[in-house]
Amino acid sequence: MSSTVTENPTTGPSAEESAHPIHPSHTPSGTIRLGVFYQGVNSTTVWKAPESGDQVAWESFERLITTAERGLFSAFFLGEGLRLREHRGVPLEFDVAGRPDAQTLLAALASITENIGLVATQNTTYNDPVDLARRFQSLDLLSDGRAAWNIVTTDNAWTGENFRRGGYIDHSERYVHAEAFVDVAKKIWRGEDVDHAGNHYHVRAGGKLPRSRQGEPVLFQAGISPEGRDFAARTADVIFSPFGDLERAIDFRHDIVERTLAAGRSADEVRIYPGAEFALAPTEAEAQDKLHWLRENQVGPEQAIALLEQYWGRDLSEFDPDGPLPDVKPEVSESGVTRGAGFQFKKAEELTREWREEAAEKGLSILEFARSRQGSRGSTFAGSYDGVADRLAEYARYGAVDGLNITPWLVPGGLDDIVDELVPRLQERGVYPTEYTGSTLRENLGLPPLD
Repeated sequence: MSSTVTENPTTGPSAEESAHPIHPSHTPSGTIRLGVFYQGVNSTTVWKAPESGDQVAWESFERLITTAERGLFSAFFLGEGLRLREHRGVPLEFDVAGRPDAQTLLAALASITENIGLVATQNTTYNDPVDLARRFQSLDLLSDGRAAWNIVTTDNAWTGENFRRGGYIDHSERYVHAEAFVDVAKKIWRGEDVDHAGNHYHVRAGGKLPRSRQGEPVLFQAGISPEGRDFAARTADVIFSPFGDLERAIDFRHDIVERTLAAGRSADEVRIYPGAEFALAPTEAEAQDKLHWLRENQVGPEQAIALLEQYWGRDLSEFDPDGPLPDVKPEVSESGVTRGAGFQFKKAEELTREWREEAAEKGLSILEFARSRQGSRGSTFAGSYDGVADRLAEYARYGAVDGLNITPWLVPGGLDDIVDELVPRLQERGVYPTEYTGSTLRENLGLPPLD
């Protein structure tokens, strides 16, 4: 990262002098905020560490959210899973875990917190808009204006097998359906009468509950396809993106600003929170050792083989995890969805050929390659406390992101060093809040009030 840029402490470096020009319609706030993404089933959490706790125990949720609130985090974000991940037709034993219902859990957590936002991931395909709107409005009232909805869409029949509707939405229609769903929910929140006749449902209803102090739940969205970005630009308050390194974050900011303006909204109306992983230590060398330990414990030999089997579509147990990638053709034309959304729509033969070439060029074994893939799935901030604080201060000055949504690799203590060591350093650099702006999520995200 450049250290020779002339910077304005309020608006960031000038476009002429910066290698990363700021979009002319976007005004950087000069600050950065943090949120936490509490996953359920996943391949990032280190469950074998002695200090690891039960990921569905109340004590784990309680400790993580109270630590986040102590660190002035904007939001506590819960993922959702409507079906266990599978591998070759059976539940994947390496990462199978249950998840409590997000809205039920957040309602309980609202009673032990005062300021942190409560974000529930809920699916537009397998919910009904009036019922879901009422439940979110109830959470918003119970929490005194701290609720948010992470809007996700699903079109696959694999998940739909758990529901009487099945996989009834075409892939091309998922955002059309979702936008109509959100429109109905907003009308319910605003006390309007609804008479919606669409391709998938007919709704006649009216809002019954009063509005919360923030007006209505905040809307998060995580789609990164062109259709997903347009949907977010039209409807979302916050985008949960995978683009956390500086170059891609700035490119993503430019793209979202353009789409937001095209949708008739202001350039700064949508907040961007990329997902992030942290490996922190007092020194750079210690942090790199910690990152190496982390990758070793996230991906073992069994996980590495299972990852490749998903794309090869066959049993690969005959191959040595310390040997080269399999030199056999895959038995599927496309990977399926049984291990989650991250594995969908990958052309297996093309991808496996690219992987073999990449691994051979870099001299990587199956295990080493799988660990490298783990590191490439999101943005990892590995370094000393001061070094990472300096990097994030640069992000704030450029306005590359509004915040980071942290995925802790340890539950429940995965935020301790971030809150105790990193946050004070960010505050010393003047790029992190020293108190909550208000008591509603909308205030603490820096969003404008609703009419």
